[in-house]
Amino acid sequence: MTSELLDRALIEEAAKKSGLIWVRGAGAPAARALWHVWHEGAVCVVGDGPGEQPLEGLADGGSAEVSVRSKDKGGRLVTFAVTVSRLPSGSPEWEAAVAELKGKRLNAPDGEEMPARWARECRVLRLVPTGSVAPLPSGDLAERPVPTPATTRGPVPAHLPKLLLKRRRRK
Repeated sequence: MTSELLDRALIEEAAKKSGLIWVRGAGAPAARALWHVWHEGAVCVVGDGPGEQPLEGLADGGSAEVSVRSKDKGGRLVTFAVTVSRLPSGSPEWEAAVAELKGKRLNAPDGEEMPARWARECRVLRLVPTGSVAPLPSGDLAERPVPTPATTRGPVPAHLPKLLLKRRRRK
């Protein structure tokens, strides 16, 4: 009993302090980073709409694995299993979760209209921990990044350093 309470406290404290969790849904090829809030004993996430985070592999009634990292060092603190449930839009639970999520959403394009857009176009999921924490793994767990249309900067054009150097000399 004491072990379960300590595990629950560790999960809650880690999830409250971290702004990012890693979630691997059933059948998903890799864990995905998601922003979230801790609300009433569960992790709440919003996504799958235009401009929102994808929630691949997270289905209502399904299960997933959540890993929480340390905010200051970035290392894994805890990994635990969850059950996924979708909150029906407009329900009191949905309203309460969205009020918390709205405060954490950064760079929203529509500000005060965001909850209405989430109700129309997105899913709000509640990830409820199911039991004890998983033991910390040993060894390297590095994975290839998830494919994305985002790109990094290409090589610097050969003539650019000369152009920049000329501008400095003129001044």
